[in-house]
This record gives sequence, structure tokens and C-alpha cells, in this order.
Amino acid sequence: MKATSTRATVAACLAVAMAAMAATAAGPAVAAGAGAAVGREDWQGLLDGIVAAGAVSAIAEIRDGNTTWRGTAGKATMGGSRPAAVDGKFRIGSVTKSFTAATVLDLVGEGKLRLSDRVERWLPGLVDGGAGITVRNLLQHTSGIPDYAEDLFDEWGVPKERFRTWSARELVERVKGQPAEFRPGTRFGYSNTNYIVLGLLIERVTGRPYATEVKERILRPLGLRNTTLPGASPEVPRRHAHAYAPVTRDGTRVPVDVTRFDPTMAGAAGEIISTTADLNRFYRALFQGRLLRPSLLKEMTDLTAAEGYGLGLEAGSLPCGLAWGHGGGTRGYSTVAFSSADGRRQLALSFTPYHGDPEPAALTLLTSVLCR
Repeated sequence: MKATSTRATVAACLAVAMAAMAATAAGPAVAAGAGAAVGREDWQGLLDGIVAAGAVSAIAEIRDGNTTWRGTAGKATMGGSRPAAVDGKFRIGSVTKSFTAATVLDLVGEGKLRLSDRVERWLPGLVDGGAGITVRNLLQHTSGIPDYAEDLFDEWGVPKERFRTWSARELVERVKGQPAEFRPGTRFGYSNTNYIVLGLLIERVTGRPYATEVKERILRPLGLRNTTLPGASPEVPRRHAHAYAPVTRDGTRVPVDVTRFDPTMAGAAGEIISTTADLNRFYRALFQGRLLRPSLLKEMTDLTAAEGYGLGLEAGSLPCGLAWGHGGGTRGYSTVAFSSADGRRQLALSFTPYHGDPEPAALTLLTSVLCR
């Protein structure tokens, strides 16, 4: 989970979205880069466009009311003949943060935790300045805690120690003694460390590992049978597309398969493996009020303190309004999972970028789905 890439896809998408919004403000909403409104029959072509732009594979599930469309493009392996499985599993990267945040807010709803609680109260001595950092600060990335993941990767974005097993405390200790990025609550600064701390907080409050709480509070009630928290297992379950990184060796760029690695380096900030169907089911349940009480969902979508980010949710400005969800990435996997505010229209997309720039093509699909 490269610190600079976990939000790269979404950042690129939203930048194009803002341009599209400006271009279409006076007229009907259209997909970014398209000359006219894109209909359901064109979704396969847009998915193919992501592969044409440089991805090895792309899979998507689109929900529009009670209608569901699934599509696949490209191959499961570079140079292979087997198509990417439409129900294939993939690493969702920072989309994990929405699951972690929903679990924390569920604990808040039960009265076991407060958003105003200080980190020092629950996890004394864990982070520098914990007496001034609240649970809310962690959730919305306004804590100022540096990102532990900054130097875990080599120049090609491949984990330096791919199969090392990390404890959550070891990850947090990587930033111990580093100066804060800013005073808590004064601005937004995306840091994976915030969500590693939240995983430890869940464990401290409940007495059970954060993964167990996510399973019991989200996966099991929603029937997300294809979503897993792998712990230290480097494997992606069967029926998955492989991820690749372009690495230069002896002056030549060669693809290196980076599908397998120990995901403890991501933990509560980015370890989950899922499918497009499960991601859409999760976000629809969340936005339709089946996971959290209305007051807590309102807190989750409050953008007052951090423009474009709530509590474990990203907000994207599209020509037709705000899209809610999260983007994520591990090396070789990119995920876009966004919904309309009412949860009726959704896109869950996974693609495996290798060269070129597939992100604008991903945004074109996103806007075509949410702004029909």
C-alpha cells in the first residue's frame, strides 16, 4: 500500500471531474471526455477503454436502482489468454478505511466510544501528542500524524520487504519521534497511520481484533461472503487478476508480478480483499441507513473540517453533484467505489494499471454511471 498511491486514482479522477463539472455547468451532465450522455449500452465500451489506456484488466459492477450490470475487459494475466473474471477478487487498498470507519462509528452509536475521546485516553503513549488528538481527527485525517508508509517502497513502488509480517504497533512506531505535520484539527493531511491507530483503538475498546469486529458488524450482517481480511496471508483467493509493476533491470523495463505480499503492512488502513458486488452492497447499505443511525451517517458525510473528506469517506464533485465512497490502491491494483448520495446509483471498479494513464478512462465510466 504505497502511501502516495492509495488515493492516486481518486485524486486523478476528481481532478478531471472538476474540469468536467466546469465544462458542463450550463448544460446536461455528460461523462468526462465524452461528447454526449453515455447510456447503459456503452458501459462495456468504456470498460474496454480503461484497458486500452494502459490497464491489464478491468472489472466493474454497476447498479442503477434495481438493475445490475457487470462487465470485464482485458486478461487476468499479462500476455495470457484467460479473461479477467467478472466476479474476481482484488485488493481494495484504502477503500478498507470506510469499513474501519463504519466499525468505529458503530461503537460510537453503542456508547462505547466518543468522537471527542482523546487517543491518549485509550492508547496511552502510542502516538506523540495523543492527548491533543481525537477519534474524529483520526477518522478525517486531521491529526497531523505522519504517514508510516512513506519509505516502505522502492523506487518502482514495490514493497521493500514484501513478505515481512508487521504488527500494528510496529507500523505506528515508525513515525515515533517525527515532528507532527500540523497541529491537530487545523487542516487535512492524508495519513495511513491514522487508520492503523483506529484499528488498535477498536481492539482496545472491544477486547477483540479489529478484523473480528469488522466481520461481526459489517461482513456477516450484510452477507459479504467474498470479502476477507487476510491478516498475514500473502495470497489473493482464486479467480483474480494479477497485479504488475514496471521495473527497470539492466536498462530494460520488465513487468514484475506484485500480486502477492504480506498485507499486514496495510492493516486497518488497506488490507481488505473484496469483489465489486460486495463493495456495492456495502456502500448501498451504508448510505441507505442499514449500518449506522442517521446522526452518525450525517457525521460521516460532514465535510466541514476537511474539504472532500468526511469520516472514512471521500466526496467527489461530479457534474451531477457529489459522489460518495472511497478510492484505493496497492501496487498494481486500483479501486474506485462510489455511489450517489442515496445509494441508488453505484460503480465498483477494479483495474490493474501497468502503463499509460487509465485514470481518466476510469472517471469517464464513473461519471457515465452516476450522471446518467
